[in-house]
Amino acid sequence: MKRLKKRAEFVAAAKGARTERRAFVIQGLRRDESEGGRREPDARFGFTVTKKTGNSVERSRIKRRLRAAASACAADARPGCDYVLVARRAAISLPFADLVSELAGGLARLDRALKPPVAAKDDKPPSGTSR
Repeated sequence: MKRLKKRAEFVAAAKGARTERRAFVIQGLRRDESEGGRREPDARFGFTVTKKTGNSVERSRIKRRLRAAASACAADARPGCDYVLVARRAAISLPFADLVSELAGGLARLDRALKPPVAAKDDKPPSGTSR
């Protein structure tokens, strides 16, 4: 699993689509939409755990749990996308199986938002008019 490391990557992902879950918020962006997007085939994950979620021990535990869940769901992530998981307090107490299923569901929901729009064919004239 590849990770986001630079602040600019986190800021770019924050400008993309987002979905909220019980334990975290997922922000995502296709890399070709971000400025200077390099063409890497793998999905990349970043993790944000603010001080309001708990003390340093709790924040570290939340980060470890989110990293493990992201590794388990890496196959569900769309290649060429960046994802940022912004932790909520519930991430520390939610059973791990539920955390993984929440992440898989969130990635699927975000995947629908990240799909490029499909160009529609206008073979039929608007109703009430003739060609």
